[in-house]
Amino acid sequence: MEDIREKTVGAVVAADYRTAEVFRKYKIDFCCNGHTLLQEACAKKNIDPDQLMEDIEAVLATPSSGDGAVSGYNFWPLDLLADYIEKTHHRFVTAQIPVLEGYLDKLCRVHGKQHPELHEISALFRDSAGAMTMHMKKEELMLFPFIRRMVLAGQGHEKPQAPFGTVQSPIRTMEHEHDAEGERFRAIRGLSHDYAVPEDGCNTYRVTYAMLQAYETDLHLHVHLENNILFPKAIALEQRLAAGGQN
Repeated sequence: MEDIREKTVGAVVAADYRTAEVFRKYKIDFCCNGHTLLQEACAKKNIDPDQLMEDIEAVLATPSSGDGAVSGYNFWPLDLLADYIEKTHHRFVTAQIPVLEGYLDKLCRVHGKQHPELHEISALFRDSAGAMTMHMKKEELMLFPFIRRMVLAGQGHEKPQAPFGTVQSPIRTMEHEHDAEGERFRAIRGLSHDYAVPEDGCNTYRVTYAMLQAYETDLHLHVHLENNILFPKAIALEQRLAAGGQN
């Protein structure tokens, strides 16, 4: 088996998304900090790299379903991947935001006195909702269309002119905004004690925390697909086009 200890965390997950569960188990950020080498990530968290490798190898040894949820994303054309992110993850975020805001408002009214952390969780989520809405619009209106035009250029069509100089400029902005969302949800997870519903929590409490956790899980995959697959490949494609190459 290939020694993956010298790979970045993001590259490991890009090769097989099932390994994301191992990194979640050890609380290693594979999306916003996917550029971190595996050994370096272990050192930062004081994790035994041999144990981590054992868990990763166990996951990789299990039969694969062969669908996009495993390693297929890494082989998709960039325009298809951009479409998938927009139609799957952007739509999920857009649909979940008003529902979660309503539930969090209700929790703050009913349980906010006994659990004041709910007010902070609600404020953090509202900040995230506003930022993500703007973030996704920038991707949909500016970055993703340019990536699609680069894909066409790689197939022999006219090379697009970047209004932002280089695709790396908006990508750096998107990555910075991803980092901010990662920080917000780490704060939400900490305030909620890993989404643990208190003893006096009602059914709405349980539903809200389950939805927040699902939202965070989707965010991790969403950011991973962009930071670790779409963005690096878009930069590489731009460089090939500048050198006169094609896909």
